[in-house]
Amino acid sequence: MSSHNGESEMSRQHPIKVLLAKPGLDGHDQGAKVVVRALMEAGMEVIYTGLRQTPEKVARMALEEDVDVIALSSLAGSHLPFCTKLKPLLEEAGLTDKLWMIGGNLPAQDHEALRRLGFKGIFPTGSRLDDIVNFIREHVK
Repeated sequence: MSSHNGESEMSRQHPIKVLLAKPGLDGHDQGAKVVVRALMEAGMEVIYTGLRQTPEKVARMALEEDVDVIALSSLAGSHLPFCTKLKPLLEEAGLTDKLWMIGGNLPAQDHEALRRLGFKGIFPTGSRLDDIVNFIREHVK
């Protein structure tokens, strides 16, 4: 059952595991599904939560599933309040060593606040799928 694709997967015993969540009242998930497919094609294991997740649910699932990456896809403009609520929950759950990412409708003026909250990967709408995959590979050892 060993299917190594060479690159950075060799040092890992299992595929990179990504939780991809749609926070809040956002009703659109086409973009998220495209990203899920790209990550899976890159050999990652992806848990997609579907729409309308609460910060509590995201933190609980990330902990239960023992993921390497906690990724949010946000188009509804509620990313700052959501991430502000999520940060202490992730800290409480001991998930600060995981890679936190967010993509979607993210105005440039919010990027610094998101970084301060602990989100290392910030991918505004229109980001290239390869860039997202490569960012994860570089930051998850």
